[in-house]
Amino acid sequence: MNLRSVPRAAVGGYIKAVRWPLDRAARLVGGRDDGRPGDAEVELDRAEAAVRDAAGAVTGDDALRADAARRRKAARERARATTLADAAEARAEQADEAYAEREQQADRARKAAKDAAATRRKRAASSKQAETKRAAAAEAKRKQASDAAEAKRLEAAEAKAREDRLAALEVESKAIDERQEALTAADEAGRLEAAAGRAKARRKAD
Repeated sequence: MNLRSVPRAAVGGYIKAVRWPLDRAARLVGGRDDGRPGDAEVELDRAEAAVRDAAGAVTGDDALRADAARRRKAARERARATTLADAAEARAEQADEAYAEREQQADRARKAAKDAAATRRKRAASSKQAETKRAAAAEAKRKQASDAAEAKRLEAAEAKAREDRLAALEVESKAIDERQEALTAADEAGRLEAAAGRAKARRKAD
């Protein structure tokens, strides 16, 4: 242990002691159900990075300042990943709502078509037999065309809803992948910086 490792350890111990109640409060007040860090937790990470950077500047400890830079970057990446995930989730919810609305419209259209067909059949039944036959034939033809057109429209609406949902899921999946990549990169950078700091400390100690 060299002279610089003493204030570095003191800074770390002090920050842990101060953050413990703040972390609990941040999780209780601004915690997220999806396990991602909330805004308060990210701000605490940024504040810790600022304290470590200031302490490193005062003591001339480059390793402490490098650790602060890594923590600052990791906080930015976590905040960005959370923002992307929230946006993807919002798009998925919008797609679900749009799909549900199209389903309701389709149900109303089917009911309206069924009611209209029933009305036409009742009217046709009150006419003369010949007129009933002609009306039935004409109605059957119209109904066939109407059903075909309605089926085509409903099929197109359902296909569009599925496409919207898939697009939203792809955006959400991409956001999750980007968040994972960002966290992996931050962890790797932290390990490399920590290794560099230890190597530098050993060289200074020698």
